[in-house]
Amino acid sequence: MRILLVEDSPGDVRLTLESFRDANPDVRLHVAPDGAEAMAFLRREDGHADAPRPELILLDLNMPKKDGREVLAEIKADESLKLIPTVILTTSEAEADVIKCFELQANSYLVKPVDLTAFEVLAKSINDFWLSKSTLPKRIQ
Repeated sequence: MRILLVEDSPGDVRLTLESFRDANPDVRLHVAPDGAEAMAFLRREDGHADAPRPELILLDLNMPKKDGREVLAEIKADESLKLIPTVILTTSEAEADVIKCFELQANSYLVKPVDLTAFEVLAKSINDFWLSKSTLPKRIQ
């Protein structure tokens, strides 16, 4: 399974990598540090010609260059990308953000816990639900 993590915080990237490695060593986590890089990766542009198509996108909201709301809107408007489940993984608990993301067709909205153990539990639950129990569309090459 391939996941694209769109996250600008190096600490959150490291924590997510470690948590998924523990939850499922078969997961291949690719990281985009901002929204513009994420779209280049997904569209296989700007040095990403060989980028694999992820089965799941974990998307932070507040990032430089292009924020997560813009990225989500672009993903869901693109015929070749819109079927990739896109899970918002953010620190924002704002109701306005939750509403906006679901209006933009997010598949789920998760708030990052600040506690390490709680984050590991969340990563395991993402793995269990999205990568083990859910039936996802076959990869779009």
